Amino acid sequence: MQWERLLSLRRQGDTNKRLRIEQDETRLGFEVDYDRVIFSAAFRSLQDKTQVIPLSKTSFVHTRLTHSLEVSVVGRSLGRTVGKKILEKHPQLQTVHGHQFNDFGAIVAAAALAHDIGNPPFGHSGEKAIGNYFLNGKGKRFKDQLTDKQYQDLVDFEGNANGFKILTETRNGVTGGLRLSFATLGAFMKYPKESLPKKPTKHIADKKYGVFQSEAEFFQEIATDLGLGNRSDTGHLSFNRHPLTFLVEAADDICYTIIDFEDGINLGWIEEEFALEYLINLVKEHINTKKYQQLTQSSDRLAYLRSLAINTLIAEASSIFLENEEAILAGDFSESLLEKSRFKAQIDDILKLSIEKIYRSPEVIEKEIAGYKILTSLLDTYTTAFENSYTNTATHYDTLIVRSFERNHEPLQSVYEYLMLCCSFISGLTDGNALQLFKRIQGEP
Repeated sequence: MQWERLLSLRRQGDTNKRLRIEQDETRLGFEVDYDRVIFSAAFRSLQDKTQVIPLSKTSFVHTRLTHSLEVSVVGRSLGRTVGKKILEKHPQLQTVHGHQFNDFGAIVAAAALAHDIGNPPFGHSGEKAIGNYFLNGKGKRFKDQLTDKQYQDLVDFEGNANGFKILTETRNGVTGGLRLSFATLGAFMKYPKESLPKKPTKHIADKKYGVFQSEAEFFQEIATDLGLGNRSDTGHLSFNRHPLTFLVEAADDICYTIIDFEDGINLGWIEEEFALEYLINLVKEHINTKKYQQLTQSSDRLAYLRSLAINTLIAEASSIFLENEEAILAGDFSESLLEKSRFKAQIDDILKLSIEKIYRSPEVIEKEIAGYKILTSLLDTYTTAFENSYTNTATHYDTLIVRSFERNHEPLQSVYEYLMLCCSFISGLTDGNALQLFKRIQGEP
């Protein structure tokens, strides 16, 4: 892979090449990407979507929106740090093409801002609820009407692929979705492959998948334009990761490791003094003991350690990326950056405690159970209505459901198309809206 191609400013539908050296510095294309994401309806909906605690009534915890904003800030720092060194190593990027180190920060920040934009309500349990409906629930009836890859898209429903769909699909007269630059879309593609074959290797890019069959053609166009290189010799869509994807992933890993942990402390689920020790173990090489001892409020001590931990891991991830740049460009770097960190043991200790005290807490489990019930009911209602409408056997109730659909759509051409339409609609609901719609369909006021 070559940085000259990886930093592409091209957008869907472009006929002329966009040159970095001709860009307006006050309105740089990569920064436009960030603006388009943050002003989108899909991004705004993240303010009422679960990060850890579904339907939480406390103001302490993060939503997907606050999490995404924080990830974008960390991602920007990672991108700028790495970008500065890359320009020193590859000066032609600046002298010939006009790239600045802030370009890298802008690309990573925009991709990081969008990284959760496709997640359904109720967090990762929402993905599992959708998949389970088609694998084990009533949705299994559609299996024989779909190709293997189409069915896999549904039974293994993936927020990353749904995010790519949101960012790129043409709908309601808007061509190309948000029309982000190919560089940003490439950095966004955490798992640049289709749903089958599933986990063909242990490479980090094969852990999940990142594109539905409905967007496969444009996905391939982006990957080819960026020069990502096909990783499959069997005809399946599977590409190398865009190098900056590793920084987007690291930003996410840093934030959920440290900040989800902080949420657990603020909720009282993790003992404060015990938790502070875990953070101190991570940052002990950099802690200013005198300054720390002067902090009398536990909240101030926590904020200091959180900031220090994030800065420590930013420096660590940047260093690992730069040390392995050649392997990353060759597609030979097969794990996340923090997997190579000298702080891995401390990170694993924090994650282990978070899993025990937060992710498996009674409140989280109870709300995830409710989310399963809500999403399964909505899926059954909408897929049945569209199925009957598609086969001209719709009841009056089915017709009312289809008419109440909150999104304009073209005439449906296939079973896969209307099933994806239903899944995309339900995924776009917030936690609160999903609950309200569920109650309305149940006949509750």
